[in-house]
Amino acid sequence: MTLIALAGLSLLTGLNAGLLRLGLWAPVISDRIADLHGPVMVLGFMGTLISLERAQALRNPLAYLAPGLFALGSLVLLTGLPVALGKLLLLDGAIAFLVVTLALWRRAPLGLVAAQVLAALFTVLASVSWLFAEMPSVVILLAAFLVIAIGSERAELAQLTMGRRAVPMLLAVSGFLAVAAALSLALPDWGARAFGLGCLITAAWLIRDDVGRRMIRSKGLRRFNAAALLAGNVWLGLAGVVWFVVGQPTSAGAYDTVVHGVFLGFGMSMIMAHAPIIFPAVIGRPLPYRAPMWVPLVLLNAGLAVRFAGALSQTTLAYQVGGTLTVAAVLLFALTVVVSVVRG
Repeated sequence: MTLIALAGLSLLTGLNAGLLRLGLWAPVISDRIADLHGPVMVLGFMGTLISLERAQALRNPLAYLAPGLFALGSLVLLTGLPVALGKLLLLDGAIAFLVVTLALWRRAPLGLVAAQVLAALFTVLASVSWLFAEMPSVVILLAAFLVIAIGSERAELAQLTMGRRAVPMLLAVSGFLAVAAALSLALPDWGARAFGLGCLITAAWLIRDDVGRRMIRSKGLRRFNAAALLAGNVWLGLAGVVWFVVGQPTSAGAYDTVVHGVFLGFGMSMIMAHAPIIFPAVIGRPLPYRAPMWVPLVLLNAGLAVRFAGALSQTTLAYQVGGTLTVAAVLLFALTVVVSVVRG
């Protein structure tokens, strides 16, 4: 629970930074926090959660070093301590995460686990690159981590419905994304276009083969899960289209769309979809589905639509309103999760 609390702190700080970057009021005013918004959200929050889930799968106390270092690195970034120290701790967390996935691979050398190893490798590459480059140059590496990690999670959870082609498709799209992300380091524009195509292919694969289309007419948890999965894949596809068309984004609107399309639209929608299924194993307590979970999901997607419309049309008010709605959605979902866990 301590690691979950630290991940939650990273989330809150990341949302605070998001408000600052929107040019709006935030509880804590800090240029430093605003500048570190991306890594705190992706590695500090999502990296902690994903590596914690993998650590629990390995069932080795040392495996918890990975989420612990991710969380600690994020906290250091948020304090007055040297930024370089926080970056190095995040790199240590990434290396520990890679070691955990390699240990899982050694225990079960399966295609699903190979994709998880590849995802962890990109946290290392992103952390190393961030020591020497600005965040826009690192975004695709972080996106490769998240998309491959979530893709492997979906292939694992939905193997029965995806059939025998689930793992081969996972490995194919993961390999394509990995090559494109690596290419972006040498040829940013061509690499970004290739990565966008990879995101489009991944989104199309998950929409076609995952359970979302089949369960959207169900009721209760299944319908909520399906809606969140489909929404996340749509945002991933949108980010892919923008990358494919413009290459390495040079305008603020295009950059905002690819970044938040992947990390907020795809990433947060998938967290919402998986929360009632995976969180109980992570936190050790039941997290029953409740109808109010729909409110933050709808709010998140409505906010993203308004935000991206404002960003691409350079309409500041729409951009800020949409951004505020997405922050409210994430906060409301976190509150809903806490209340559901407490009520049991």
